[in-house]
Amino acid sequence: MKQFKSIIAAIMAMLTLSCTANANQSSTNNSNNQTNMDKQGKTLVVFFSHAGENYNVGNIKVGNTKIVADYISEMTGADQFEIVADKDYDMPYMELIEVAKQEANADELPAMVGKLENVEQYDTVFIGGPVWWGTYPQVMFTFFRDYDLNGKTIIPFTTHEGSGLASCADDVRRAYPNADVKPGFAIYGHEVRSGRSKVEKWLKGLGF
Repeated sequence: MKQFKSIIAAIMAMLTLSCTANANQSSTNNSNNQTNMDKQGKTLVVFFSHAGENYNVGNIKVGNTKIVADYISEMTGADQFEIVADKDYDMPYMELIEVAKQEANADELPAMVGKLENVEQYDTVFIGGPVWWGTYPQVMFTFFRDYDLNGKTIIPFTTHEGSGLASCADDVRRAYPNADVKPGFAIYGHEVRSGRSKVEKWLKGLGF
């Protein structure tokens, strides 16, 4: 009986040590996660995305940029604000190109639907959209006009089919001359649905 009790006591001691080790590891992980959050500050993803007919991917229900924005939020815990134009862009791709050209040439600033509250709480802002006529869609410039992101860290990204970043990053720098605008990230629209690993690699390179 004494030997049996000794075995039970030994097992209980081992279980106690295991639980303590797991608790310490969990505490360390939580501490590391909190340290990373403190380092980056509160993060936001601002984006415009176009569903419907898109070049090289056909008629899609979820826009390419929306998918990338979701990847970023899932990997960083960032909040999201989707820029929505008070204008209908649901049209064949070739018609959309012409509309984008006309808006860009006229420096049009289409009205936005919705409002971003408490933008001052964010330290880091990802800004993303498709490339339309060499830069972001004009409604994104409406956002740039209406929201001051100077003093923040801004990280541009685009979805495209050959334009790369185009002038998007430079246009962000012009809109926010006193922000810390990081080098941008561009990904082909037809790659986004299988391109999670590329977004993850990019984010890790930024320290997220």
